[in-house]
Amino acid sequence: MIGILIISHGNLGDSLIHCVNHVMGQKSEQLTYLSITVQDDPDVVMPKAVELVKQLDRGDGVLVLSDICGATPCNIASRLVKPGSVECLAGVNLPMLVRALTYRNEPLSAVAEKALSGGREGVIRIDTGPT
Repeated sequence: MIGILIISHGNLGDSLIHCVNHVMGQKSEQLTYLSITVQDDPDVVMPKAVELVKQLDRGDGVLVLSDICGATPCNIASRLVKPGSVECLAGVNLPMLVRALTYRNEPLSAVAEKALSGGREGVIRIDTGPT
């Protein structure tokens, strides 16, 4: 099973995990988050991120999800990437996380692609009908 680490600003990771456990109806294993604040030095936080990846990886790899490409959480996440064992996606949202959890027994590259498509397809415009 693929481990999943969310690296994000503030409480976003904790909130996403809370929401996805509600949506999925159960507490998800091998899923955790690393919260980054404005005071955090990326070089100081990096060892904690590495340790979390080690804890989550039970041999199948880890998918790291981050919030905004180019921001500190994503910069930390990008330093964890090891093709074939640690993949990273930016722009995490709830549909992306649900998709990643749904397909996490597939190979890491497939889980990354499923999560990416779930994130994209989960962002849609809802038009209202006549009132």
